[in-house]
Amino acid sequence: MTHPFEVTGEITVDATPDQVWDAITTGPGVDSWLMGRTEIDGEGRTATFEMFGDKATSAITAWEPGHRYATQGDKNPDGTFMAFEWLIEARDGGGAVVRFVHSGLLGDDWEAEYNGLSVGDQAYLTKLAVYVEHFAPRTAKLSTFLPGPVTADSWAAMTAAVGAGTDAADGQPARLTVAGIEPVDGVVEFVHAPSFVGMRTADAMYTLVHGYNDMMFATAHYFDDSDRTAETEAWQAWLGTLAAPTDAA
Repeated sequence: MTHPFEVTGEITVDATPDQVWDAITTGPGVDSWLMGRTEIDGEGRTATFEMFGDKATSAITAWEPGHRYATQGDKNPDGTFMAFEWLIEARDGGGAVVRFVHSGLLGDDWEAEYNGLSVGDQAYLTKLAVYVEHFAPRTAKLSTFLPGPVTADSWAAMTAAVGAGTDAADGQPARLTVAGIEPVDGVVEFVHAPSFVGMRTADAMYTLVHGYNDMMFATAHYFDDSDRTAETEAWQAWLGTLAAPTDAA
């Protein structure tokens, strides 16, 4: 049985509508703040999203440069599908307002899926804002999305990883403090307790998410050419440490 759903969001960004448009309708732009890999063909009116070897195809149902972009994914055998709509408006005095609607049909596990989408969508909408305001027109040289263990509560560990307390707030100083990664200073940019927290540095943005079915995820987008192999391994090891309390219970 399918269940209709809708998740909405709105952000105000210090960027032009054209800058936002490039961030949501070009593959390199999307890959600079979203997980996975995206390819968008505006002329052919198709978009593809690939993650962990799975590829999903969507039809572009609205293409109004600088204003409106919408897609609808192919239906799965069980009838489920997802659709996205973006609306961009110039703001008086500069900047833009970005509105987002994620809708479609979910399957039997719809409640857990909906809760996960609600958390994830808000996290990625925030990442979009940080990207267009602080990194664009640069695009990410490398992006990582690492799934971790299921945990009951990892908020203290998540905030400690970015050098902030459990009362972390947007805009406060941050310092990446994960074993195996060279400490680096930045700014806390993503706080939604107890679901996600993250930081921005001069050349990267990191987000830690406690989301779908209580699973932990670590994501990073890098905007320089540094070798991040050791850093990726360090994040994987950090995620592994979060499983210990659960396994011991």
